[in-house]
Amino acid sequence: MKYFLFIFITTLNLFSLDFKVASYNVENFFDLHYDKTEYQEYIPNTKTWNKQSYTKKLENVSKVIKDLDADILALQEIESKKALDALLKKNRNYPYSIFTKNKNSAIGLALLSKFPIVSRDNIIVDKYDKYARDILKVTLSVENKPFIIYVNHWRSKKAKESQRIKYALALKKEIETLPLNSDYVILGDLNSNYNEYQTFKYDKKLNDTFNITGINQILNTTMGENFIHKNTLSTYTQKIHFNTWLELPINERFSTKFRKQNNTPDNIILSKGLFDTQNISYINNSFNVFKPNYLYNKNKIFRWNKSKFKGYSDHLPIYAIFSTKKQTYHFDTVKRTKKDNNSISHLYNVEQISNYKLKDLIVIYKSKNIAILKQANDDKSIMVYKPQDKLNLSYIYDLQVDKIDTYFGLKEIKKFSNITKRSKFADYKKFYLDGNTIDLNNPKYINSIVYNLKGIYSKKYLYFNNSKIRLYFPKGIKKPEEKEKILISSGHVSIYKSSMQIVLHSQQDFSNK
Repeated sequence: MKYFLFIFITTLNLFSLDFKVASYNVENFFDLHYDKTEYQEYIPNTKTWNKQSYTKKLENVSKVIKDLDADILALQEIESKKALDALLKKNRNYPYSIFTKNKNSAIGLALLSKFPIVSRDNIIVDKYDKYARDILKVTLSVENKPFIIYVNHWRSKKAKESQRIKYALALKKEIETLPLNSDYVILGDLNSNYNEYQTFKYDKKLNDTFNITGINQILNTTMGENFIHKNTLSTYTQKIHFNTWLELPINERFSTKFRKQNNTPDNIILSKGLFDTQNISYINNSFNVFKPNYLYNKNKIFRWNKSKFKGYSDHLPIYAIFSTKKQTYHFDTVKRTKKDNNSISHLYNVEQISNYKLKDLIVIYKSKNIAILKQANDDKSIMVYKPQDKLNLSYIYDLQVDKIDTYFGLKEIKKFSNITKRSKFADYKKFYLDGNTIDLNNPKYINSIVYNLKGIYSKKYLYFNNSKIRLYFPKGIKKPEEKEKILISSGHVSIYKSSMQIVLHSQQDFSNK
């Protein structure tokens, strides 16, 4: 009997299947037929779009599709069925495919699959907006198990967040009709970072929704101010979603670069049902970005160059692995090394935290609105926003961190409590860094205080030692005259939208030399 049971289980495992699901915004792959809906630079038989450029773009996109080798592949920015058919001729291992586009749109969506398509539907986002892109819903049969894919291409950030919320609301309304344990994936170019509610809230051009975002609050990838993590999925009775970007280290979370800033507009978002023990399951920690050297090298994405007829896309493909085999999950909370425990450095590796105790914090800098804290045995400093009179310069404190935030790339402690004031540390300036001995454009020095930096101030920049860095003066600080020599004695190394800068919070932080 035991022998029969062993054979039965082994046979079941032989018939289980692992498969890859991917998404790729190919950046404007048009055909050579004039439809009058093309973008200006992609009108056929012109200088920027002709047989030569079309052929090269076709070859390049096909190479990515072949090397990516996904079993299910969602594509965005495909102009037509003709363009899709050309790609399929180059990649003949996809017997099933769908293309959709609104008649007034320049670009559409496609899904390529090695598995049979059971049904398809278009979810209308805004029937009054003739340029709104529908969401493509496709139900596949994977080893006779239903698997739903929602392919998305939301409005770009030329529009405010309220326009992307329309997509999230349309998707949410449709998803609410599904059974709670349904196996489905939301993927595509959502033009929203996985942490959009953090990155957009200070941007007045985007934030017209009172800090509510489509990807986070509407699709429930967050609850309150916290992300939905895998170890908390089972505690929710409503439809919540896990964003797979959370599986990667923070510095590896990007599928595009804009002004050298990491962005995650492309997302693979998972239903709660993909973590149960039925039908199809997600393979834990399988999410990744596809970035071979020909797509990404030396911090540069090789996007399509319409003048030189070379390159690929301004997006990198993303993918995740699923299985028809039952998975066993062991979810850890944020992993910490012994070195990182209760340290400032650890705060740089997480998005949210609470009841986190820090000891031996020295206030090495204090101005009206900020304080900079340092631990003697840590190579990182961190900013506290508006500490008021709770923290005094040159004193050592123990405290509890209740909330952290990131302001355009700058890490800060937003809220703290349980403060214990200890002794004075008179030699606090020993933690200042000589500005002439470090690379001020290296993000590892964010929130450091620098001194002994001499240079010439010109057009918002300090020019020094054959280098330059932007200087920022808060309101009320008198700026140097143009071409004036200055000496910085206590400058706050900061970052704003991925550009390094030094903030001079006080008139005493610099002098004329």
